[in-house]
Amino acid sequence: MTRASLELRQSQHLALTPQLQQSIRLLQLSSLELEAEIAQALSENPLLEREGEDDPGGPLGTEPGQSDSPDTQAQAEPSDADAAYEREVSFEQGMRGAGGQGDDDEPLFPEAARAQTLREHLVEQLQTTRASQRDMLLTELLIDELDENGFLASTLEEILGWLPPELEVELEELQAALALLRSFDPPGIGAFDVQQCLGLQLRDPDVSRLPEAADRQVLAVARELCAHHLSLLASGSPARLREALRCSDETLRAARALILRLDPRPGRAWTVAAADYAVPDVIAHRARHGWRAVLNTAVMPRLRINAMYAQVLGNARSGSGNPALQSQLQQARWLVRNVEQRYDTILRVSQAIVERQSDFFSQGPGAMRPLILKDIAGELGLHESTISRATTQKFMLTPFGTMELKRFFGAGVATETGGAASATAVQAQIRQMVAEEPAGNPLSDSQIMQMLSDRGIVIARRTVAKYREALRIAPAAVRKAQASLR
Repeated sequence: MTRASLELRQSQHLALTPQLQQSIRLLQLSSLELEAEIAQALSENPLLEREGEDDPGGPLGTEPGQSDSPDTQAQAEPSDADAAYEREVSFEQGMRGAGGQGDDDEPLFPEAARAQTLREHLVEQLQTTRASQRDMLLTELLIDELDENGFLASTLEEILGWLPPELEVELEELQAALALLRSFDPPGIGAFDVQQCLGLQLRDPDVSRLPEAADRQVLAVARELCAHHLSLLASGSPARLREALRCSDETLRAARALILRLDPRPGRAWTVAAADYAVPDVIAHRARHGWRAVLNTAVMPRLRINAMYAQVLGNARSGSGNPALQSQLQQARWLVRNVEQRYDTILRVSQAIVERQSDFFSQGPGAMRPLILKDIAGELGLHESTISRATTQKFMLTPFGTMELKRFFGAGVATETGGAASATAVQAQIRQMVAEEPAGNPLSDSQIMQMLSDRGIVIARRTVAKYREALRIAPAAVRKAQASLR
């Protein structure tokens, strides 16, 4: 039988305070996610507010009575020589458009009209037909089943199974509605796959837009290719295609040119694509003494503590204030401080990257050097996980486009001189070699490997193949076959 007893022990353990947890979480957020986080905090905390555009203070704001630190002032006010030099060489000057509005309140440019959708385009054509009301409803039902590329996402049998039995819709009625839909513009609409879509476009081609279709033999070969030999055409084997189609090289080339003029996704012209761009968190500038990174103030939130609440709570005696407001005041201070620390960490990491990759900013991707998280972590005295959070979904504006900070990191490839070349630089060289190769005699992976070896970069042939596939470059045999069909 065991006896119950009490015992005191001392031990050490690491505890993450709420403030530290918030700091870690804010660091790993992207700019859009941070903006959503701040918007929620502003709606929940009355002591936190945004600064106006004309309010004094730093980018992130301060409490009333506080002033910017000397380090912040030094960063905000660069030397006159650097400022004058940046005005001459900065590549972002042309990105800011000039102009404004006149004396009246009307905008300089009229508001653009809303683009017509694919459904509206098809329904507009449907209303001009003499189809019965029932056929028009069934055709409109099929229009609603089209995806963004203009393909039917479900078969007619599946659509028929969804319809209520009391409507007594038969499969032949859906087939007639589908035939009516496929007669509309754009050609190829209402197909179930790419093969059928291309075939529909060749059913009654517009010779003014597809001049190759004027030749009946070329048109017949193109229809046969779309119906049965698309995979063989993609593989690029002229000999097997000529044998299967029993046609001449000239006819095969013309048929291929005709197919290339077709649209494999006829509905995409009416699809409003989502904006695919990234707002940079950091901008790389070329100063007199080299490249340096500066924060993009356009995406930095301007926060401050509400002056009235802060003064009332500051004048209140200990214990007499509102505990809830005191807690919100502390949370607001944490948020302002952690957002400042987030951008300070991003700036430090970005500047270290710029210094390590200075050749890239001057010469391009081919000059990218090997770099790992451990290198930056050791230089800044931070943990590798902190560097990873500070570079994930954070972007830098460079002379060669907006790039995620993660792209500046990469393993090294050994060189004959004992150094190392970045995998990004090696891929850039492979892309250049393939772009300059003769069309009828493309470079094989072994030849690319030998050419890289002549430049001092020693890698295996399978590594060349891996980099080539990452660049979405077809093998030499396929490139040669495609060139022969042109």
